[in-house]
Amino acid sequence: MINSRKIKGRMAELNLTQRDLAKAVGVSPSTISQKISGARPVTLNEAEIFASVLKINNDQFGEFFF
Repeated sequence: MINSRKIKGRMAELNLTQRDLAKAVGVSPSTISQKISGARPVTLNEAEIFASVLKINNDQFGEFFF
């Protein structure tokens, strides 16, 4: 499960778009939109990429992904 509000907030803080995140993960922007909204699941590998791109450290990981 993903905390959409926190992910969107961090993206705004870093001036990143869904397109930026999609490129890093290797999926389409529409797929990222569905993952952020919870319509599609986020894999552990994808969550780790999100964390890297969004500069989420290990202590914060559980706040964004649960």
